[in-house]
Amino acid sequence: MTMYDEILQQPDVVARLLENNAPTFQRLAPFVAGSSYALIAARGTSDNAARYAQYAWGARNRLSVGLAAPSLFGPYAGPPSLESAAVVGISQSGESPDLIAVLSEARRQGRPTLTITNHPDSPLASESDHVIDLCAGEERAVAATKTYTAELVAVAALSCAFAGRSWTELEGLVPLLEEAIRQAGDLGDAVAHLADADRCVTVGRGFHHATAFEWALKLQELSYLLAQSHSAADFLHGPVAVVEPGFPALLVATRGPMLEPMQELADELRGRGAHVVAISDEPSFAADAVVGIPESPEWLSPIVAAPALQLFAHAVTRARGLDPDSPRGLSKVTRTR
Repeated sequence: MTMYDEILQQPDVVARLLENNAPTFQRLAPFVAGSSYALIAARGTSDNAARYAQYAWGARNRLSVGLAAPSLFGPYAGPPSLESAAVVGISQSGESPDLIAVLSEARRQGRPTLTITNHPDSPLASESDHVIDLCAGEERAVAATKTYTAELVAVAALSCAFAGRSWTELEGLVPLLEEAIRQAGDLGDAVAHLADADRCVTVGRGFHHATAFEWALKLQELSYLLAQSHSAADFLHGPVAVVEPGFPALLVATRGPMLEPMQELADELRGRGAHVVAISDEPSFAADAVVGIPESPEWLSPIVAAPALQLFAHAVTRARGLDPDSPRGLSKVTRTR
């Protein structure tokens, strides 16, 4: 099973996740009741799903969401007080000792715990009061694809559960993902400029802060590009100085309050000579190349954008003469302490 094959499986994975976890989601409405914030422990790709939760749960549930510093719970042996926290672990494998330490300490402090994982029998899951099974099946490719998208969907479904809302709109994700995969079928023009590049930036804002980080991660681990991710606002506070003629700038810009600021940024970068590529659901978005995705509710657009960024990274890797299924120095499960 290749990375490309697993990207194509995502519509089926999402349909299965929503169907199989429906009873669990229905029971989780009280999970954050009595908690003033959520703390998420995650690493790598799962950290980017946590970044999405910061916006999804913040905007829709008025819940402050922080990312844990797992080394405080392990090497430094100085775990902070988790009073008033609901603690969530996100991990494809559920095997990383540092994440397990966070959930274990949360239970010791009497806090509610939840794990989102593709392995519901994992050590991380065993430390949790509740478990969301990603239902992605075995993921053989080293780079996480279908599990990342499933994590985003789990976060979105939990947002609905926490608010006591129906997740009917999530059922529309399956055809949207199918269309996103179809639209990303030909990426030749979009990736050509990166075939010989040694660095680039990925930029997003709002809900797509997570998308920018995941896009950069995929490019780094597969194509070995030095890809740095930024919030659009942070990028203008200094890093924009790296832009010079021909510099590749990859933007995520979908309809919503951030579309106009992202277009202004694209215009400024092109004015400096940058080569701007955008993932966007706005056909009129002005860039040197646009990877189109279907329009969706803004808060769900990071899910729809996920296969597009994955296919983009896959195509860049191929264009650079590399094998996306054999990234150097990486293994499927990473255990950090």
